[in-house]
Amino acid sequence: MPIARKELVSLDATPYYHVVSRCVRRAFLCGTDHFSGQSYEHRKQWILERLTELSTIFAVDICAYAIMSNHLHLVVRLNPESAAEWSESAIMERWERLFSLPLLVARYKKGETKVAAEERAAQQYIEGWRERLSDLSWFMRCLNEPIARQANAEDGCTGRFWEGRFKSQALLDEAAVLTCMAYADLNPVRAGMAKDTEDSDFTSIQQRIRELIALRQGETPEKGPRLLDFAGNEREQAPDGLPFSLDDYIDLVDWSGRVVREDKRGAIDETLPPILERLEIDAGTWQKLLRDRKKLQFHHAVGRASAIKGNAAHFGRAFLKGLSFAQELFPEPEPS
Repeated sequence: MPIARKELVSLDATPYYHVVSRCVRRAFLCGTDHFSGQSYEHRKQWILERLTELSTIFAVDICAYAIMSNHLHLVVRLNPESAAEWSESAIMERWERLFSLPLLVARYKKGETKVAAEERAAQQYIEGWRERLSDLSWFMRCLNEPIARQANAEDGCTGRFWEGRFKSQALLDEAAVLTCMAYADLNPVRAGMAKDTEDSDFTSIQQRIRELIALRQGETPEKGPRLLDFAGNEREQAPDGLPFSLDDYIDLVDWSGRVVREDKRGAIDETLPPILERLEIDAGTWQKLLRDRKKLQFHHAVGRASAIKGNAAHFGRAFLKGLSFAQELFPEPEPS
């Protein structure tokens, strides 16, 4: 039986999620169709532009993304605390960039409501939108639906563009967040579409590298989705942001990309990125994960086995799939 979305996405468990949306029948509707030769590569830019816009509207922080020919990867952090600080005016302005305001709210925005009942009704709308603007399902709806309509209009057809609702995995700890971010950023390299991270078009790692180079050269970076910053390796020194450093992350993805390209087997590279050791991720299993070009062997939640068991207990379930792979990839730390 499928697990209800409210159990898959719960802020009580974690604010971090890995999301995947696939084109119907996994067809290359954002790439080059191998049968007809028709290229739809330009649709990747549509998705990138939509992500860029939504990143300035929603209280959903983008950690990583990869826009592929037949699917889309996102790693996000839901941030309702940020939405809670927005004024009513800010909520209305953001929502109006997505949908038309109801007449009552439009009048409330202009100060034209006359009675208290109208004001209360308008405020109820606004508070509902505040919740939606930090909600993963609404974020994905506002991403996927316009792209589907635009593609169908271009093709002169109707019907599904995406194969169904997006798939999501709860990321229960730092190691899980790091793993899924790197997994997403390395998709073009794993698929043989790019030689390295700088050559990986439509990925967050390429955007981060280009932004870093532009800033060091005193130039203005190209416009892209607003990405969640790296706060550093020490949690107590990281009031907000991803709990590791940008340099460590770039080193890890670069090293991992070489593992994929060179198809290294046998002995583990002696120059392991230190972030693997700090987060106690098994390097051999990490290489196997990348080299085999298979999907993550987790299902609804990613993290250490203890975290997955705790997540299952939180929702009153006996277990969640992926425990054996979690034990292999994320060995539990030795008791001190």
